[in-house]
Amino acid sequence: MSEVMDPAADSPFPAMADGRLQALRRMKAISGALLLVAAIVYVLCRAFTDSDGVWGYIQATAEASMVGGLADWFAVTALFRHPLRLPIPHTAIIPRKKDQIGEGLATFVREYFLTSEILGERLAAARVPQRVGDWLADPEHARRLAQELSISVSGMAEMLRDDQLRNSVATFADKRLRQTDMSPLLARLLEAVCDSGQHQAALTTTLRGLAHFLEENRSELRRRVALESPEWVPDWVDDRVFNKGFQLLQSFITDVVGDDGHGLRKGFDDQLRDFAERLRDDPEQIAKVEQTKLEILDHPAVRSYLEDIWGTLKKFILDGAADPESDLRRSAEALTVRAGEVLRDDPDVRGRVNDVLERLAGHVATHYADDLTDVISTTVARWDNEETSRRLELQVGRDLQFIRINGTVVGALAGLAIYTFSRLF
Repeated sequence: MSEVMDPAADSPFPAMADGRLQALRRMKAISGALLLVAAIVYVLCRAFTDSDGVWGYIQATAEASMVGGLADWFAVTALFRHPLRLPIPHTAIIPRKKDQIGEGLATFVREYFLTSEILGERLAAARVPQRVGDWLADPEHARRLAQELSISVSGMAEMLRDDQLRNSVATFADKRLRQTDMSPLLARLLEAVCDSGQHQAALTTTLRGLAHFLEENRSELRRRVALESPEWVPDWVDDRVFNKGFQLLQSFITDVVGDDGHGLRKGFDDQLRDFAERLRDDPEQIAKVEQTKLEILDHPAVRSYLEDIWGTLKKFILDGAADPESDLRRSAEALTVRAGEVLRDDPDVRGRVNDVLERLAGHVATHYADDLTDVISTTVARWDNEETSRRLELQVGRDLQFIRINGTVVGALAGLAIYTFSRLF
């Protein structure tokens, strides 16, 4: 009565273990053997006894055992195929109802799993931020994550087309620079320089360089004065005038360099701050800066520099990603560890992350639950009917064979009890 199941090598499912198939066959053999034993006992009792006395009890037990075993065999078999290949109504339930089973499973998952309340409860119970924080705070995990990210970044960079990206980056940078109003930026830069005193340091360096330049070229300057002086002026007069003027100039430079409160320094500071104000408020000055900016951007050398930005940036990223000791990798590891520590130790951050996750889960459950569960129903609908039945039987059929065994045993006990009751009363 037991039908042999074909494991079907060509299948959309992963191949099952041979041990599971052997276990199913073994259980089918045991349940079939019990039914066969009951049938043999019944036939022997009918053929060689008068069905009286003890033999009557044995015959009744065997008869009921056959009925129970056959009924449960029919019930179990009817789940997966037509018993004896007869098209009996309400049999081969799984092949016939495969699509409805898939839709029912999808509905069950949608109504009892993909809801905002259930997903929120599970997320809260899972303590996702705490666990993620614990994992990220481990330096070894951070190092591994940085390594994986570097591999991914390197792979993506190699896949990109440099010629297109070079032009795109250059065009983007050029467009942004043309759209940016440079005057306010220069004004803020000048004010920051003045506030920090760096302009005075630059003036000091310039004056010292000028003093050194004048000293290095004193003879050349004296010769130039001689050439410009009238011929009737004696040389000793030229020498005295030049030396006096040169000494006054060097003395003036020395005074400015050594005096932080010198009037020239204050005037220099006032002029820079005034220029910053004009960069912010004077339309004529603003127009000059913008015109200068456009002329610079239109220069071929600037366009070439902008086109080199992508190559420089790519090399920096690839070199940093490939070197475990690079500042880029170390920064990525440090940021990862810091993020993990914040998630692990700061309850406010964990609470905000949990709120975001719960809102995201609720949004997904509200707007995409049908799309997600459609995967179940459409996938089941694509399965072959007979193959689905065979694979499901291979998965759960061994346990179902216990139903046949129980039916045979319970039928025997029920038959014995009924026969005994009828004999007593």
